[in-house]
Amino acid sequence: MSAPETNPPAPLPPGGEPPGITRAFVLAAGLGKRMRPVTATLPKPLVQVAGKTLLDHALDRAAEGGITHAVVNVHWLPDLIEAHLAGRSGAPEITVSDERAALLETGGGVRKALDRIGPDPFVVFNSDSFWLEGPVPNLPRLIARWDPEAMDILLLVAPAATSLGYEGKGDFVMDPDGRLERRGEREVAPFIYAGVAILKPALFADTPEGSFSLNLLFDRAIARERLHGLRLDGQWLHVGTPEAIQAAEERVRLSAQAP
Repeated sequence: MSAPETNPPAPLPPGGEPPGITRAFVLAAGLGKRMRPVTATLPKPLVQVAGKTLLDHALDRAAEGGITHAVVNVHWLPDLIEAHLAGRSGAPEITVSDERAALLETGGGVRKALDRIGPDPFVVFNSDSFWLEGPVPNLPRLIARWDPEAMDILLLVAPAATSLGYEGKGDFVMDPDGRLERRGEREVAPFIYAGVAILKPALFADTPEGSFSLNLLFDRAIARERLHGLRLDGQWLHVGTPEAIQAAEERVRLSAQAP
């Protein structure tokens, strides 16, 4: 499959307004092992980049995109995250999903909180989803692109070649209509998952109890040709290690100085 430079605009529903998505789930329960020793005493979502925690970066992006309610899951050092969330003001309204008893991975964590998310499509954020915006903010672009008739899942994807701190072989190839497929075992793919997705709650109806990855749902959607992607407009910053914090902050500083 070829990788287009841009996605064609999604058709708008009758009335000319993009579909409204107002709820989000923020994945903040992980152990942050690659960020140690920083995360020995501080959960990764509370690591600061450019004067703001990664969790606040994600929640502020959500608010800017029209999200009014967010569910945030907690497991590792949960009291610190809950105390931090209690100190936030403004949108979005936040509910905590408690995973102290067992870490449920990305899919299991969402499944546990479906009753708090509601029946409509919603956005999932990795709490370390961090990028520099282009001319048009990416979350509103993603929501406007969402087409539930054609898609089960829509991912925000970033070009691997221009993403700071990423050294892998990529995750996906994308066809001209935006459909995604996994890269082959010995291949290199142009796009990586940027940690933001729109999903339908109904996709969780036949998922396992307990811990499982959202990759299960991604692969099922690929099999139905209903996993789509939208190319990020801007630059994705992979903040996965202590060294990456300084690199990301330097990139933010340089972007602020650009004309």
